Amino acid sequence: MFGASEETHVEHLQNTGIDFVQTVSSVFCDGVEVILRPASGTRYTPPAVQFFSMTLMAVGSAILTLLSNFMQMIPLVQVHRQVGMFGLADYAKFYFLICAIHGVRKWRRMINPALELHSEYEGPALPFFRWLPNGSSFWFVRIVLEPVFVWLVSIVLADLFIAQQDLVIYLRVAAFALLAKNFISWFRAWEYIRKILDMRNAGPIIAKLVENDATPEELAPMHLASFPKNIDPQVRKAAAIQIAQRYSPENPNF
Repeated sequence: MFGASEETHVEHLQNTGIDFVQTVSSVFCDGVEVILRPASGTRYTPPAVQFFSMTLMAVGSAILTLLSNFMQMIPLVQVHRQVGMFGLADYAKFYFLICAIHGVRKWRRMINPALELHSEYEGPALPFFRWLPNGSSFWFVRIVLEPVFVWLVSIVLADLFIAQQDLVIYLRVAAFALLAKNFISWFRAWEYIRKILDMRNAGPIIAKLVENDATPEELAPMHLASFPKNIDPQVRKAAAIQIAQRYSPENPNF
């Protein structure tokens, strides 16, 4: 029981850490996802993530503007004005405009659910990604091509003196956050499928364990040991049922 409890505790900590990283990444990359996801579902972006992303844009750009003005007031401190046409504050205005457009589109879907098949689907990738190598792969586009695209856009905008340094930094952070968020989504989808396969493979081994015919080599992948030869068959069967429940998909820790 102690081992199972310890394993459950570790798994809970891991899931909590993954949830935290995914939430923080979602907040930082929402500013670029509103452009990359023109057909996202009504539940793709949770309200909490949307709120903190808007707060980040509004407060972040305001703090940077105040900090820049304050630095220019300090004697003997030379602060060079950022080179570029648009900064993070300008991008924040564009972001809120896009959010308003998305809000109207999603509201139409909310009052008429027949307009979307799945509310959590982010929609297809932008059309030009299909022209790129492996652009037809759903996860390759979201884990590799989209973050690289955002990173390259930040470089081009900086080299053409279109984006100021604060906007360039945000786009690069958003590119990394987009990679992290999409990788976690892929990992969880893979983990779900992998657990189902593990459960299927564990079935015959558990059946052999009930009959006390399982070999140590067969039990090793499941981290199990064979029962003593002189154990009561009813006890062995009850223990095997408990093990089977541990590998059941209804188990919240599975």
